[in-house]
Formats: sequence, structure tokens, C-alpha cells
Amino acid sequence: MQPMTHQMMGYDRAITMFSPDGRLLQVEYAKKTVRQGSAAIGITCKDGIVMVTDKRIMDDLMVPEAVEKIAKIDDHLIATAAGILSDARVLIERAQMKGQQHRVTYDTPVDTITVVKDICNLKQICTQSGGLRPFGVSLLIGGIENDGEVKLFETDPTGIYFQYRATAIGEGEPEIEEILHKRYKEDMTIEDGIKLALKALLQVIDKNIDVKRIDCVYITKKDRKLVRLNKEELQKHLTQVKKK
Repeated sequence: MQPMTHQMMGYDRAITMFSPDGRLLQVEYAKKTVRQGSAAIGITCKDGIVMVTDKRIMDDLMVPEAVEKIAKIDDHLIATAAGILSDARVLIERAQMKGQQHRVTYDTPVDTITVVKDICNLKQICTQSGGLRPFGVSLLIGGIENDGEVKLFETDPTGIYFQYRATAIGEGEPEIEEILHKRYKEDMTIEDGIKLALKALLQVIDKNIDVKRIDCVYITKKDRKLVRLNKEELQKHLTQVKKK
């Protein structure tokens, strides 16, 4: 007789139920949802931080400029997501509120880890509370600290977070991370980081990807202000990458 699957035995029906081999199946399903989301890449550089994402614009009638995959949390903090973007919106709005409250209370910009821990605490609660489901989204959160240090964190549906120098989430994550492992250097500039991220998207996601599908934001150590590349700037970088 064939052993019964976890699904047949009902271990995936409740978030609070562990399977016999110690797995929370609903959380694992949430992780699979993230891997089906559009790709997002974060890279720390010697002069700032870069995030580049695939907006996955597949409908010619959609207005590409209206889709922003990278959100501003505070002047010095940005976030992007892969997975269920409506879940991401709720978490990012929570992070924005946290940043505002910190400024009002302490009269200083919030540090990155404070925002990351707050988001991850909520995610973790949703893995052990009956009647809830896990957030089906991973977030990359990065920014420039008060002392000028560049930070980049990845949070997953379990509520775990890790700090990275460069990482990717969403579609093609293993292949993009392999490229980052091979080509990332700690002395890269923001311009180098943009080109590396675009090269990864071209190689892994779509060799014919165009500027309509790309969202690119960076923050420099010097200004600590979010800068979003326009179509002309993106096209310039994309053309340079394709020539190499």
C-alpha cells in the first residue's frame, strides 16, 4: 500500500499543524508563490544601494509608468517584492508608518533593521495563528544608515531575515544568484550594480527585455535620497549591457 501524502492526511489544511517530519506546509506553499513572482534584485555598492526589478508588463494596453515595483519607505530606505504584490503593499505601508513614527518620536531617520524586524514579526505571527495565512511575499529592504553604512535585507514568508551584499528573489532566483556570486565585487559603483542587475535579467528572464518592463532605483551614500531612473537613462544602460 502506498504511503499517504501530506495533502491526503490534511497536514496542509491549517497553518498551525506540523507534518510528522516537522514542516509547515502552508508556509512552504507561500515560498513557492514567491518563486513564481517577477524577479527583483538588490545590490549594495561602495557608494550606495541599487534595486532593479522586472515589472512583467505583458499587456500592451497597460501603462508601464503606472507600475512601480520599488517603493520608498523613507528618503533613505527602499523596498521591493516578489510574490503576491497586494500582500507586499500592506507590509510596505506598515514600514512607511514605522518610519514616520520613528521620525516623530526620535527626530531621526529609522534604521533599516528596525523596519525589517517589525515586518518579520508580523510575518512570523501569521505562521502560528489559526485563521490566518502566511504572507505570500518576500521583500528586499535596503538603505543607507545614519553612519553611511549600506544595508540590504531579505525577508521571506516565515518571518526569517538575512543580510546580503547582493541577492535576488522571484522568478529565476537561483540562476540570478549564481550570476551575482560570480560577478559581484564589493568595490562596485552604483553604475556597475545597475549594469550587473540588467545583465542578469537579460540572461535569465528575457534576452529581449525592454525598458518598459524594468524598474530601477538607487540611493547614494552622499545624498541619501531615492533616485528612479527614467526610460532614457535605462535605455542607455540597457544598450551598453547588450553590446558587451
